[in-house]
Amino acid sequence: MKHFFKVFFTSLICFSVIVGVGLFFLTGFNGGQSVDASDILNVISGNKAERVNVILLGMENEHSDTIMVASYDTKTKRADIISIPRDTYIDRDGFVNNANNKINTVYTVKGIEGLKETILSITGIKIDKYVTIDYDGLRAAVDAVGGVEVDVPFHMRYTDPYSDPPLDINIPEGKQIIDGDNAMEFLRFRKTNYKGYSGYAEGDLGRIEAQQGFVKAAIKKALSFRLPKVVSEVYPYVETDFSLAEASSLAVSSMGLSADNVNFHTLPGTTKTLNGISFYIMNAAETKDLVYEILDIK
Repeated sequence: MKHFFKVFFTSLICFSVIVGVGLFFLTGFNGGQSVDASDILNVISGNKAERVNVILLGMENEHSDTIMVASYDTKTKRADIISIPRDTYIDRDGFVNNANNKINTVYTVKGIEGLKETILSITGIKIDKYVTIDYDGLRAAVDAVGGVEVDVPFHMRYTDPYSDPPLDINIPEGKQIIDGDNAMEFLRFRKTNYKGYSGYAEGDLGRIEAQQGFVKAAIKKALSFRLPKVVSEVYPYVETDFSLAEASSLAVSSMGLSADNVNFHTLPGTTKTLNGISFYIMNAAETKDLVYEILDIK
């Protein structure tokens, strides 16, 4: 377990910067799918001590609008991060093709334990720990590492005075340092509502790619800093079952780790609109293949 703490808290600051991003407007079709969790659990149960799985949640008010599953292999020292779109369709008693069938509603109703059960049911991955962070944590995380350099692909322009907090995104095109406030805006941007401006050609999938690129850059930046200081600045903004003492002491031993050992994935699926509601429907077969690859199940 302590091997995981070392790499996880090195990357926590970076993973958490996507807190406000998961405003996916993906679509799906009737009925959710799931992976047979027993197949996976039966294979890995004997090697459980070598792997630790953590839910990383970015909170917007009471909703888990960014959901990532981090799985770390302590033997190979490789971390795999699966982004789970907030609109992913899940089966819930009493609901069919309803907004309550979206995975981002689970945390609000059933808490972290309910979300752990849901993640297990759709991926077969058993969750050990969790970390949640909100907008203030995002700002603190990015500012703690002095901002992150990104190459903005186009001029991002969007406003929404009714959002909480209100959005006024105005980030010019080109390579630049993104600070805490602009990080939230950069990571939340998907499309424009201004004439003459553009958004991602692939919509939310394009945005997910941008998010993951930002996190990779943030990890590299964080590795160059005094990590105990960074962790201590960010920790007050997170809710987690890791202690500050664990985080700080293990950050000391994290020097020399490489961001190249972190791999990013998106839950396989397709998009469609059903009953006027946007869903993202996972592809069970492809998800099983992805999880088997991550867990090195032959």
